Amino acid sequence: MTDLSNPNGDLSEVAPHIKAQILAEALPYIRKFHGKTIVVKYGGNAMTEEKLKHGFARDVILLKLVGMNPVVVHGGGPQIDNALKKIGKQGSFIQGMRITDEDTMEVVEWVLGGEVQQDIVMLINHYGGQAVGLTGKDGGLIRARKMKMADRENPGQFIDIGFVGEIDAINPAVVKALQDDAFIPIISPIGFGDDGQAYNINADLVAGKIAEILKAEKLIMMTNIPGVMDKNGNLVTDLSAREIDEMFEDGTISGGMLPKISSALDAAKSGVNTVHIIDGRIEHSLLLEVLTEQAFGTMIRSH
Repeated sequence: MTDLSNPNGDLSEVAPHIKAQILAEALPYIRKFHGKTIVVKYGGNAMTEEKLKHGFARDVILLKLVGMNPVVVHGGGPQIDNALKKIGKQGSFIQGMRITDEDTMEVVEWVLGGEVQQDIVMLINHYGGQAVGLTGKDGGLIRARKMKMADRENPGQFIDIGFVGEIDAINPAVVKALQDDAFIPIISPIGFGDDGQAYNINADLVAGKIAEILKAEKLIMMTNIPGVMDKNGNLVTDLSAREIDEMFEDGTISGGMLPKISSALDAAKSGVNTVHIIDGRIEHSLLLEVLTEQAFGTMIRSH
């Protein structure tokens, strides 16, 4: 569990005029994004390192306090892998998607919808925010069906990857109600079929779709890399749909980045103003992205 005794970042060494400059720089962004929805996909080291976890909780509260509407969709891959190891199972993936049999689905439900979600909620509440945890079941938020994954080796064939879901529909009513009531929604990426079957859904897909449905101003995806890299390992700060298609084709983007970039691009094409992939290993990267003019990570455009 989270250690709540972790100290806050020490700013005593920062000169007062620099603090004032930083605050003044944030003002136009606070004005610009006031009342706007910002969907954050929260994953990677930012979710597992104590200092980063505490920083993230405070950052989300600050965005809420200055009048923005943050919505957090979290992952939990490392935590799921650890829990699977305890029951003697090894996690495996195809095209960035976790193969999810019945036992794995049970683990996914209690790790994501229980342990991980409640950890985030508790931290935000500890720092004075009001967070509420949701899964797809709550308010009929995420309706899902079994995903059919195309077999790239055999066109026309599909690979059965178990209880992995595709999103049928998002009902944002419960999220909007919480936002209007000053709460911060924390969403676990678990959807449910008409028969009540739970489905493990890639958190990037859920974040992208929720950003679309809520007509979010921004979708910010926190990862363990500085952003999207080109073939030579250099950061690409700005990507268009055409450039992304080329990077898919030549294999520059592959594995776990496939669902992330696909979801980011879909969100950009569906009206989310800006989509950013940022490095969650940098403390306060969320605030730096939203409240400063510093170009941070990779921004994805629909055209």
